Amino acid sequence: MIALLRGKATALHENTLIVDVNGVGYEVTCSELTKFDLLEKEYCKVLIHTHVREDAIVLFGFSTPIEKQMFLSLVKVNGIGPKMAMTILSAGSVESILKFIDEGDVKGLSSLPKIGKKKAEQIILTLKGKLIIEDQNKTLSTFLSRDDICSALIHLGFKPNDVALVVDKMDSSIDLQTGVRIGLSALTQAQI
Repeated sequence: MIALLRGKATALHENTLIVDVNGVGYEVTCSELTKFDLLEKEYCKVLIHTHVREDAIVLFGFSTPIEKQMFLSLVKVNGIGPKMAMTILSAGSVESILKFIDEGDVKGLSSLPKIGKKKAEQIILTLKGKLIIEDQNKTLSTFLSRDDICSALIHLGFKPNDVALVVDKMDSSIDLQTGVRIGLSALTQAQI
């Protein structure tokens, strides 16, 4: 999977850029904010989320880790796909979207394009209390559920029952990376 591109960005269409990396042009879908941020730079670094569908591979690009994390959080909401998540990010800053979610502001969220009242309520229900912006370094931490940690460990080849026993002992606010690391350690020791 492609996770990062470095090169020269040129505009293609409304929310699409071509990033030229040593003569190879990658088509990248991005928010308006990212598009203008990257076009201003002679040489850019684009964080990428590679979305694989049955009929296509689509690259979604971000100029900041905060925007990428918000995108990944939005696509976890039932009924929101990558294109809709990108439309949401084009309509408002990450900070304003986060504020709508944390305050339970259905009216504010539903004022964004393609988000009705029901969709806004679904976003708030799914993400409220799980997204935090730390002011010092402006990073977005997403506290993921135990299900995500279990899923990652099962995909690494461990038995679901063994994984459940290990994950149940973890703190409820543990993040995915730490949870997987602790889980790997515990599960590999149990197999010895």
